[in-house]
Amino acid sequence: MEAPTPHLLLFLLLAVSFLSASVADDGAAMLALAKSFRPTPSGWSTTSSTDCCKWSGVRCTSGRVVSINLEGLSLSGGLAPEISTLSELKSIAVQRNKLSGKIPSFAKLPSLQEIYMDENLFDGVETGAFAGLVSLQILSMSDNPEISAWSFPSELADSTSLTTIYLDNTTISGVLPDIFGSFASLQNLRLSYNNITGPLPPSLAKSSIQNLWINNQESGLSGTIEVLSGMTSLSQAWLQKNQFAGPIPDLSKSENLFDLQLRDNQLTGIVSPSLLPLGSLKNISLDNNKFQGPRPSFPSEVEKVTAEHNNFCTTKAGDPCSPQVMTLLAVAGGLGYPSMLADSWQGNDACGGWAYVTCDSGGKNVVTLNLGKHGFAGFISPEIAKLTSLKSIYLNDNNLTGVIPKELTSMANLQLIDVSNNNLTGDIPSFPPSVKFTHSPGNVLLGTKAGDSSTPGAGSKTNSSPGGSSGKNGGSKAPVIIGVIVAVLVFLAILVFVVYKFVMKKKYGKFRRTDPEKAGKIMVSDAASNGNGGGYANGHGGNNNFNALNSPSSGDNSDRFLLESGSVTIPMEVLRQVTNNFSEDNILGRGGFGVVYAGELHDGTKTAVKRMECSAMGNKGMSEFQAEIAVLTKVRHRHLVALLGYCVNGNERLLVYEYMPQGNLGQHLFEYATGRVTTKVDVYAFGVVLMEMITGRKALDDSLPDERSHLVTWFRRILINKENIPKALDQTLESDEESLESIHRVVELAGHCTARDPQQRPDMGHAVNVLGPLVEKWKPSCQEEEESFGIDVNNMSLPQALQRWQQNEGTSSMFHGDFSYSQTQSSIPPKPSGFPNTFDSNDGR
Repeated sequence: MEAPTPHLLLFLLLAVSFLSASVADDGAAMLALAKSFRPTPSGWSTTSSTDCCKWSGVRCTSGRVVSINLEGLSLSGGLAPEISTLSELKSIAVQRNKLSGKIPSFAKLPSLQEIYMDENLFDGVETGAFAGLVSLQILSMSDNPEISAWSFPSELADSTSLTTIYLDNTTISGVLPDIFGSFASLQNLRLSYNNITGPLPPSLAKSSIQNLWINNQESGLSGTIEVLSGMTSLSQAWLQKNQFAGPIPDLSKSENLFDLQLRDNQLTGIVSPSLLPLGSLKNISLDNNKFQGPRPSFPSEVEKVTAEHNNFCTTKAGDPCSPQVMTLLAVAGGLGYPSMLADSWQGNDACGGWAYVTCDSGGKNVVTLNLGKHGFAGFISPEIAKLTSLKSIYLNDNNLTGVIPKELTSMANLQLIDVSNNNLTGDIPSFPPSVKFTHSPGNVLLGTKAGDSSTPGAGSKTNSSPGGSSGKNGGSKAPVIIGVIVAVLVFLAILVFVVYKFVMKKKYGKFRRTDPEKAGKIMVSDAASNGNGGGYANGHGGNNNFNALNSPSSGDNSDRFLLESGSVTIPMEVLRQVTNNFSEDNILGRGGFGVVYAGELHDGTKTAVKRMECSAMGNKGMSEFQAEIAVLTKVRHRHLVALLGYCVNGNERLLVYEYMPQGNLGQHLFEYATGRVTTKVDVYAFGVVLMEMITGRKALDDSLPDERSHLVTWFRRILINKENIPKALDQTLESDEESLESIHRVVELAGHCTARDPQQRPDMGHAVNVLGPLVEKWKPSCQEEEESFGIDVNNMSLPQALQRWQQNEGTSSMFHGDFSYSQTQSSIPPKPSGFPNTFDSNDGR
């Protein structure tokens, strides 16, 4: 046999040394554990750990400790933190002892699978104690009532193999983190007898939990229990003694559910056995809630049912409620069965003192339903139509969504219906002339389509004033929409002057003009290089300046040229080529005036081509088209998309813009708004734009730390102390004393526009009132080569600048002589009453 080579000997020596060191490390940890227990466990030593693998309850593999079981030995003392060095440990079981002190950190023990520490006297948990336990399957810590208040360990999201979490009676407080979608194998979750608050996390619906114990929280979990409808693996659900509200969801798909405990909550609505898995259900408790409707009747297979102290309309199971009561409960169902209605709508007689309900003189039939101004969410139930004697319906000033049921138009006795100040959508039903129908203010998306189905009847009252049809909401709303768009475009022009003072600097580049001869040379050169010659120009009325679009671009704004005409005409043939003949594959989106296609010019410039539909055109459509060209060819800013050109081809109108690879402004702004299209959301979005311009930051920047990534939240904190404002400004802004005074005005306006309470946000008229004086007093800080878009504003007021601008471009006729700054200014409402004069720390919270 050959002698081992020197390299093999060295390897064996290192391996033995490493193994010895590892055993030595485990020995040190085991010795520390032995010293931390009182009394010392039988067979353990506090002086030597040489034979620790032979100690009682200790199991080793290859000399490494993998399991420690000291269950039920009446041990006191603590659990030494050195346990975290047992890198091969798979199981630790110290339940049913009297151990105290803090539960040490087990963080990053890669092999740890089971932790049992129930029924002890631990008084705390090390921060991050369960982080990085990628193999953990069981965490059992129930009945440790001496632990100081702590939160559910969100670091368990790393433990994707968890099957069991027992943390009941461990003084957990606060809201549950929404991490349960990480636990694909989780079957048992017990969190009873803690002080967990807030709603159930939506991610519970993505779990496979079978046993859910969240009962008896000190203050009580709240919100609905709708998430249970997605937990189809449930077999036992204990939710008793909390503050849950709303109805029982559809649990019929939970085919193994046998035990459902819902007593002692604030649950409402009708208990329908059809929503429950009657094939498996054995026990159900419904006591001490606010359930309504008929007392439920369950089949004999359900062995135990308790349902005392609710608001059922009958006392005997299975007896029906009166039709009028059931109809009103259906109305409440559309609103999510609010608790306030459950408290007052009790018994089987709707005319027996029910709140918000008025009956006729005979006390038999409901004639008025007054549910306005309560902040109800949900939708309008078509069941209201079954209240055939109803004369007045008040649903105003809530948060209702959905459509107005057409069934309401057939109610013979209806005289009044008020749905104003909600968020309804869809068509406006045609009510008879005898019905006073109020749907505004509010409901900005209601009835946006033309046609009979979207307009009130000939005699409908669309405002609160009595009498015949006002006609204000009849017919198509296209003129109103066009007017709003034109107003927004004009406002953008005004905004540019304000932006110019604060933002436009040399680093952003300057747009300069060139003479037509120079531009023509660029075009002809480009056309020749593409082999097109003069064909394109001849294809569109002999206009030779369209090829400016195809001029070489370095990507620097300073190399772009604007023709003296202010716009560039592009032949239809070119647009067909760049959009692949307007292929469906090139569609970027659809808007109110047509379809937007992606295109790519011969030099690689990416464009967005808006092709206006013929049906959208007409005199007013043409005005909109002209106005958009007139304004956007003059507005140049790094945050605004540039209009590159246009095309008129028969009845078609096309606009060519720079392509926005990162989406439009709305896609970014609505990450912070509610997504509901209201004037208050528009004001909020405008405030975000102001903040972006002031700070030079994006509305949401994931590259920054969490506390700074959300611009509005960070900006509000800045506003608490105005001394911080200069530090938050864009580095490119002038910060002299005069500029800071104006900047503070804009900062204050941005804060008001993004107030949390929509009612505290001003209207856009107030915003213009604030910004207008700043524009009036603006003068360039130095004379440069720039011409302020071709208009010398040095000695002009804003109205003069606008008028001069229109005259230069011949655009004043586009507004039919109806527009003037003075008229706009006079129509601006004053600052709303109750709106704070200054922005202080209370607004910033």
